[in-house]
Amino acid sequence: MGRGDLTSDEWARLTPHLSKSGGRGGRWNDHRTVIDGILFRVRAGVPWRDLPNRFGSWKTVYERHRRTSADGTWDRILQVVQADADARGRIDWSMVSVDSASCRAHQHAAGVPRRTPRGPRRRSTPRQHRSDEGLGRSRGGLTSKIHLAGEGGLRSLALLITPGQWGDSPQLILVLERIRVKRLGGRHPRTRPDYLGGDKAYSSRRNRRYLRRRRIKHIIPEPKDQRANRRRQGSRGGRPAGFDKEKYKRRNEVERAINRLKHFRAVAARYDKRAYVFHGTVAVASIRLWLSP
Repeated sequence: MGRGDLTSDEWARLTPHLSKSGGRGGRWNDHRTVIDGILFRVRAGVPWRDLPNRFGSWKTVYERHRRTSADGTWDRILQVVQADADARGRIDWSMVSVDSASCRAHQHAAGVPRRTPRGPRRRSTPRQHRSDEGLGRSRGGLTSKIHLAGEGGLRSLALLITPGQWGDSPQLILVLERIRVKRLGGRHPRTRPDYLGGDKAYSSRRNRRYLRRRRIKHIIPEPKDQRANRRRQGSRGGRPAGFDKEKYKRRNEVERAINRLKHFRAVAARYDKRAYVFHGTVAVASIRLWLSP
């Protein structure tokens, strides 16, 4: 077993949720070897063609990752390992925080064809496909942004890929609606944390109204301009937003979760041309962190 490969226990938890067959071409090659090859590339960030020979054909490894990203298998596996962790009491629901991280896009991520990509099935569009491919232009060049909801155990509960110049506040609702951790016994999936933390970038009347409607207690500081505007309106401006300084200190947990994700070099810098493939890359890194003890 090489460095970073799945252990026997981790593989036993993962294998029931992988595809059993490759379709018209017959059965897949050995799943474990290919999955270890995908993990190696996500961790090391090397070009697919430079994968070590012990993982077999680089094209087989890449195509498996592309197809698994396109049909949403990585997202489903992420939900499964989260449900398993929740059943073991490993998810800290007392505080979930949201934040974003910018990833510089390598020149290999540019130049994607303008035609709509196709999924594993004929005439199907991959899940998580974006027409803008999640690439945005800034002074530093092409960038992508990962919007993340992280729990107290420094692991991600939900993620979203957007162009790098997109703001954080409009993505809060989209990220929260992706939190869906299944529970044993046929009970409804858990979608709400006890508290939600975020920095000033997430402070808006729309976001606070949404959180109140869902009965999610939140700790989001109010910027000075919003406080001044509320005071100018008098009684029409509403009540001051509640803020707990002690609980807000835990917002660093989502930043540390992002830091752990960026230990994977294919996440820290984007090399994938297609947004759905890069989403799958980030999902693979998240799965690896959930499988780790």
